[in-house]
Amino acid sequence: MKDARTMRWMGVITLFVIVAISYVDRINISILITDPGFLAHIGLTPEDRTRQGLLATAFMVGYGVSSFVLTPFAAALFGVRRSLIAGLLLWGVVTFLSPLMSSYGLLLASRILLGVSEGPLFSLAGSYIKAHFESRENGKPNSLVNMGTGLGLAVGYPFIGYLVAGHDWETSFHVLGLINIALGIPLVLAFIRMPKVDTGLPKPRSMGQALGQVGQIVRGALHTRHLVLVTVMTAAFLSYLWGSSNWLPAYLKESRGFSMREMGWLASLPQYASVVAVFVGGVIIDRIPRRQVPLIFVFGSLGVAIAVWMAIHMPDRYAAAYCLIAANFCWGLMSPAFPSTVQHCARPEHVASAYGVVNGAGSLVAGFMPAIMGAVIGWTSQSAGGGFLAGFGMLVGTQIVVMACGLLLWLRERGAVADDAPPAPHPA
Repeated sequence: MKDARTMRWMGVITLFVIVAISYVDRINISILITDPGFLAHIGLTPEDRTRQGLLATAFMVGYGVSSFVLTPFAAALFGVRRSLIAGLLLWGVVTFLSPLMSSYGLLLASRILLGVSEGPLFSLAGSYIKAHFESRENGKPNSLVNMGTGLGLAVGYPFIGYLVAGHDWETSFHVLGLINIALGIPLVLAFIRMPKVDTGLPKPRSMGQALGQVGQIVRGALHTRHLVLVTVMTAAFLSYLWGSSNWLPAYLKESRGFSMREMGWLASLPQYASVVAVFVGGVIIDRIPRRQVPLIFVFGSLGVAIAVWMAIHMPDRYAAAYCLIAANFCWGLMSPAFPSTVQHCARPEHVASAYGVVNGAGSLVAGFMPAIMGAVIGWTSQSAGGGFLAGFGMLVGTQIVVMACGLLLWLRERGAVADDAPPAPHPA
């Protein structure tokens, strides 16, 4: 019994590591767009903000579509273990070969393929946690997996900066590709084990039966409670992540005047804050009543909005950096509440697909944030209050949406609890 409990946590740690290395892959481009040699290789100029942002958007489009399309197949036909191995192999190869893409269009296509290969990751992680942890104890494993997001960004910024400054931009792709395969796959083989879950469906004997079963799983996932509301909230939540993480290095270097070396470690500090906050958020989830969890979204988003607003209006550049650290801490508090909410609202056999719908749709919408921010930064760069000030101001708007959705979810959960309460006894 003790060995089984230890092994389930080793699986969670494995997922944490995989999420971390996947996020280093994702933000590689945000560092490289500050390197003139990389921009010249793909035919871009430093002023072409919109097409720079589209490199991140291309990844998120592939990621979002994959979450919809591949996740049900991964969950129903291949399982968590084999799906993770295939994903790590594919995105490792794509990353390693990316320097061979000698034009903007080819690199854009490689980013889409990278997004496709990483799309099912969080859904598979949610399915693993649902299988090994009860609803009342899923806060900490969800928080640990989501801590990989912040750690990947925190380590990624200075690590990629070091590879570019000490070697060249091509080396960053090669090293990341090898890490995915050499580190991720052995961990999955050693520690990811799934119990048999009775889905009520027989093992498919043909492609037609397989497609039919996938359809049943997807239809079941679409009956998840509060699915639309959580999806909208996820889109706004991820818009902050992708907007801020892809433009933070350029903001610190070009708007606030930090050097390349300073930019690397300053960009990592907000991510370390989110790592700590994700753990704190997981502990909070396990210690408060389930119906109060949506309040984490309300107060967390309020904190993010205030901190970002202060950051872009602070005249002192170090004070602005400290405000961005505070913003990421508040953002991190909300992170484990998303998978926990989906796991709470969905049936066990539908968790991966339900999270695929939520994460896929949310990622598709959020994926346009880097390109939109780039366009706003470029279009308003010559006007007072424009440029990075206007671009980062859009992040405040995303948190207003999260706050409104979190409040509505809290009200609905309270109403559901009230409806389920037993009637009061009649006085004698």
